[in-house]
Amino acid sequence: MSGVPALVIAGPGTNRDRDVATALKLAGAEPRIVLARELIESPRHLHDARLAVVAGGFSYADSLGAGRMLALDLTLGLGERLHEFVDAGRPLLGICNGFQVLSRTSLLPGSLGHNAQGRFDCRWVVLDRATKSNSIWLEGIDDPIHCPIAHGEGRYVHPDPESLDAAGQVALRYRSTNPNGSVADIAGVSDPSGLVLGLMPHPENNIVARQHPHHLRGGGGPAHLGLRMFEAGVAHARNA
Repeated sequence: MSGVPALVIAGPGTNRDRDVATALKLAGAEPRIVLARELIESPRHLHDARLAVVAGGFSYADSLGAGRMLALDLTLGLGERLHEFVDAGRPLLGICNGFQVLSRTSLLPGSLGHNAQGRFDCRWVVLDRATKSNSIWLEGIDDPIHCPIAHGEGRYVHPDPESLDAAGQVALRYRSTNPNGSVADIAGVSDPSGLVLGLMPHPENNIVARQHPHHLRGGGGPAHLGLRMFEAGVAHARNA
């Protein structure tokens, strides 16, 4: 069976695009990494893809705010096409800086602010799938997901998290600890369709058991891999 065509959208300074491509490859996709500027010039890459991921990192060195410049690129150059991509039933994922980008492009509700403790934070966290989540990226996942965070602006802000939860748009919550002060412990949210997901932690950095810091002591086994999210997204794109 041939791999599902997938697009990894990167920007100047992002540093997780290859990690995302590896995760997609293991999940059964055929990923292509494309810079946002290249994608604006050649939107056929988006047209040809069955799913897309906006990779994390520090686009434009997070100058003028995390994800702001990359979001501006995508909004001005591809905003309408990204909405059309989702309207066509194709999954879209934004990780860390990518989550910040999708929230700034209005594809996801809410916004991301500076961590409550006022500093950059890098650690491993445990995530739970929200009970009412509508996200196709979490289909079939019942076990907690272990993955690292690495951000200074990851505090999720929304005026009415209860309504989001009722609509199924709260996708993931921090289980182990809330590292940034996000409202209602929210680590990830989706759009009304469930096709678009944004999260601050990095599931692409826990796709094989040996990546977990406690793997030699039985921690972070196969049931807790972030790879399962990519497998769910690829399976949905293949069957859609």
